Amino acid sequence: MLVLRELYRESEVTCKSELRVNRRTFNIICEMLRDIGGLSGTKNMSLQEIVAMFLYMLAHHKKNRSIGQYFFRSGETVSRQSHLCLRAFLKLHEVLLYNSTPISDDCEDERWKSFKNCLGALDGTYSNENVPSQEQPKYRRRKGTIAMNVLGVCAPNMQFIYVLPGWEGSAHDMRVLRNALSRPNGFRVPRGK
Repeated sequence: MLVLRELYRESEVTCKSELRVNRRTFNIICEMLRDIGGLSGTKNMSLQEIVAMFLYMLAHHKKNRSIGQYFFRSGETVSRQSHLCLRAFLKLHEVLLYNSTPISDDCEDERWKSFKNCLGALDGTYSNENVPSQEQPKYRRRKGTIAMNVLGVCAPNMQFIYVLPGWEGSAHDMRVLRNALSRPNGFRVPRGK
């Protein structure tokens, strides 16, 4: 509970820095995971601690051993609770993911009316990253910064319908798109009528 108090309860700034969400969002996530995902606390771990452990693991890309030491839990407990939390998150897909509809023929929006029957717009962007020194050459962009290439697709209402992060900054946009299209459960382009 000491770690949970440090991460979540003491400071809004610490919560954002360590869990990558503010306290209000953290509480909403916990409620959704409980009510929709079916996640519950155990005799020895509260629901909030399970979710905080999972978010901390994702936010800082930590391994079970590191998380176990930080949260004073065994590797087996960390693994089991992380898998349960992930399964609960996956059950939220119907609530959190947006199903887009094509641009209609009678669209009035000047930005979108030229894209009849399209689902949205696709583009790549770069996010600056901190990577180990031995990995930096792969992530160095042509402009010299260390970054990750991220592919994003959003619907006309500006909601993301597909995101593929993780590519090195040196990777060409077409390479990232080809990879997204070739993945078994990746980005799919709907067939025309």
